[in-house]
Amino acid sequence: KKDIQVLEAPITGGVALLRQSKMTVLVGGDEHLFKECLPILQQTNKVVLHMGKIGTATIAKVISNMLAAINNVTLGEAMMLGKKGGVDLKALFDAIRFSAGNTFVWETQVPLIFNGSYDPDFTLNLHCKDLNLGYELSRKFGVPIETFALAEQIVNRARLRYGDEAGSTFPPKLLEDDLNEPLQIDGFEDWTYSVEHVGGSMAVVHTTKDKAYNDEQ
Repeated sequence: KKDIQVLEAPITGGVALLRQSKMTVLVGGDEHLFKECLPILQQTNKVVLHMGKIGTATIAKVISNMLAAINNVTLGEAMMLGKKGGVDLKALFDAIRFSAGNTFVWETQVPLIFNGSYDPDFTLNLHCKDLNLGYELSRKFGVPIETFALAEQIVNRARLRYGDEAGSTFPPKLLEDDLNEPLQIDGFEDWTYSVEHVGGSMAVVHTTKDKAYNDEQ
């Protein structure tokens, strides 16, 4: 009766970018209303994307979380393979950063494994709650999600072993403990990062100089 119009606007990017006011806003709803509200949304967020009708922004965020979970599980396996094969872990970190295997998760989560903090700002309990939404989408749209299902099982196993309040980067620690092979190394104790938007994409900037690689060399 009051002709109220609504937009959904979930944010994504992680706690570190939230602190820097560099989150991405995904918006679902009427396009005309989105254009009217865009200047307001851009006051605190540089990237604001219209995803379509109401509901589509939430779906996009869930998919992003699903991909992050898969990345988080596989990066632990990748690092352990490298260590067992005799590859220097700092060198491996840089090699992937400058190769086709690089991802935002690799760039920002591997250092948290190196320094042993395992991303304490976002808990495994919250992570698993988000990931359960992936199953709801799978059932609703009839899309098999076999790869994600396996990754989600590993994330849940980490939650059961290390507790609800453990950091979301804990899944790789399962391998560390099972194989008695720690992945911590020196040089990342105070590691931090920021992002820059380049060519329509988000690039990770390591704000704490990594001694293993000099970006000016």
